[in-house]
Amino acid sequence: MTNITNTTSEPTAPPDRRVSPWWRAAAYLLVIVLSIGVTFTFSMYEVFKAQITHLQGKLQTLPQIQFVAVLTDDQSAPAMLITLDPQEKALQIQRLNAVTEGREDTMQLWALGASGKPESLGVLEGKGKTPRLPTSSKLLQGVTQLAISVEDKGGVPDSKGPRLPYLFKGPLVQKAL
Repeated sequence: MTNITNTTSEPTAPPDRRVSPWWRAAAYLLVIVLSIGVTFTFSMYEVFKAQITHLQGKLQTLPQIQFVAVLTDDQSAPAMLITLDPQEKALQIQRLNAVTEGREDTMQLWALGASGKPESLGVLEGKGKTPRLPTSSKLLQGVTQLAISVEDKGGVPDSKGPRLPYLFKGPLVQKAL
């Protein structure tokens, strides 16, 4: 066997290490897309953070009803809806029926507690659909029922109590916080 060896030594060309222009363009494009994605993510995070702050502020100003009473007439039909918002410090009285007082009469709201002695919460002024009476949640502590009576114009003092039977009456419920 003959061993033939190539004695001529030709230098071999080094491999081409240049990057194809297509790969370079694709890499630039991916960097741009990635930058836009990161910028968009941070922008959306700030927008969501601002929206959450806005909604939390709005939630603080919404009425938070603490006490609720539905007063019914003698046939147990709902007549008045009474709610207390402690932030407003006012009872809101909404009429649920068409009963109105006469020219020389006014409706007066009474708080009935465990003692049984009625305490006036005020006179329903005006012919509006939702009158308001200033009060506080402290004043309603221990009150089990609310009632409305018809009194002479201007109402009657606490010491006398209502002069006529209650027109509407119902339990006062304290909402769980």
